[in-house]
Amino acid sequence: MSKYIFVTGGVVSSLGKGICAASLGRLLIERGLRVTIQKLDPYINVDPGTMNPAQHGEVFVTQDGCETDLDIGHYERFLDVDFDHNCNYTSGKIYSSIIAKERRGEFLGATIQVVPHVTSEIKNCMKSASREDIDVVIIEIGGTVGDIEGLAFLEAIRQFERELKVGNYLHIHCTLVPYLESAGEVKTKPTQHSVKELTSLGLNPDIIVCRTGKNIELSDHNKRKIAMFCNLDEPECVIHNPDCSSIYEVPLVLNRQGLDHIVCQKLGLPLGNINLSNWKNMVDTINSDLPTVNIAIVGKYTEVPDSYISVTEAIKHAALKNRYKAHIDIISSEDLEVMPAKDILKNYNGIVVPGGFGSRGIEGKILTAKYCRENKVPYLGLCLGMQVAVIEFARDVMGLKDANSTEFDPNTANPVIHIMNEQKFIQDKGATMRLGNYKCHLLDGTLARRLYGMPNIIERHRHRYEFNNNYADSFVKNGLTISGINDDKNLVEIIEYKDHPFFVASQFHPEFKSRPYKPHPLFVGFVTQAIGNIKKTKIN
Repeated sequence: MSKYIFVTGGVVSSLGKGICAASLGRLLIERGLRVTIQKLDPYINVDPGTMNPAQHGEVFVTQDGCETDLDIGHYERFLDVDFDHNCNYTSGKIYSSIIAKERRGEFLGATIQVVPHVTSEIKNCMKSASREDIDVVIIEIGGTVGDIEGLAFLEAIRQFERELKVGNYLHIHCTLVPYLESAGEVKTKPTQHSVKELTSLGLNPDIIVCRTGKNIELSDHNKRKIAMFCNLDEPECVIHNPDCSSIYEVPLVLNRQGLDHIVCQKLGLPLGNINLSNWKNMVDTINSDLPTVNIAIVGKYTEVPDSYISVTEAIKHAALKNRYKAHIDIISSEDLEVMPAKDILKNYNGIVVPGGFGSRGIEGKILTAKYCRENKVPYLGLCLGMQVAVIEFARDVMGLKDANSTEFDPNTANPVIHIMNEQKFIQDKGATMRLGNYKCHLLDGTLARRLYGMPNIIERHRHRYEFNNNYADSFVKNGLTISGINDDKNLVEIIEYKDHPFFVASQFHPEFKSRPYKPHPLFVGFVTQAIGNIKKTKIN
């Protein structure tokens, strides 16, 4: 049976539990263990698919089309594993399943309660991650200890730990250790109170991971104090996790303090030999004095940087491949609607237009595509970024001034982008979405075919509207290249411009498949061209 590691958080949210869990997973894999990770989110939404990215951050899509929390993206990038729908459960999914069972009469008339019905459903989700080919299951609980919506999940863990028995599970609690400037010292009391809250629920952490600022020391005295007041076996079970220059440095920081060694000892797992030289070389390169390439992401959800976390990471991966650092600015597409594109974008070597939904800021994205096309600035469009490029080309090259997507103008006379299955557009917003993996055939002689180095690929999707094939011949005659097609449904997947150094846009989301040492080929091609653009003279 698989061993379980539970990761919870306290004091404040956004402590980086996901990075901690992913980093530990990476370390255990490097020790030869087979690892999977699961995220349990207490919010009542069924999934983050309909949540505003400005509040919740990016929606990450798995290969089988499950819309998940952004932490799943971190899990995939750190572990280099493709996860599926079993990686992310929410209160909404839990309750939906229970209510469906109750309506079918499966509870035989019982009164449905949080205990045992909700907690049992949560335990079933946790058990589903255990397989014969998995040594360790890491389960991260979203939110903060003390949140009312998370109580059922913590109670489920308490029950599950009793079933697993000592030696088959381990609990890691992540907390904040603040530094008070006026006192000139760190304060451990918030951690003590957080652990007290946890123990009041019947849970006792085996390891505490303490987040601090970048240059803050957590002394041996502080560690002993935390260990004593939080009932830890020894001060070594208090792990210091300071802010790092790169998230990919965190596994090395945790390894230097022996986190993975302690975990293996407590769970009775084989220690194995660990070789982090490749990971360390990658981090050393990231932290070295590299030249910089300036990239702009022109998007709609600019309030929270995590809204485009997979895009920013994919850009960084591609820059690292070129031994460059990427300086990335996220620019509101609405700014392009009130200020000249040249004034906003002139200092960037390449521009990415990512995905999104709704009409807000769309004209700014269209103007961005126009600016890049006319001024030969490297452009990478992702999902909506392809659609706005199509609209811009139809308007400014083909002369269809009213060309649009039916998402933004249902009555447009030239719907160059339209919905696939209008009749299915019902209450469930996911019912009309093309989600997860779809095949794509790349045409010979195209830039996309050269970048991928193969004729057939599989990429992940998350969208509702498609390129309108009724206009395909007109687009091609006017100089647009359709370079990638889904043959099964005859859907356009990639477009590019012939007379441009790099203007490529995909209907899918290549950012979801990028890894720190295996960057995605479209991003590599884009960043390589952006670097080549640095030496060119500025646009007049």
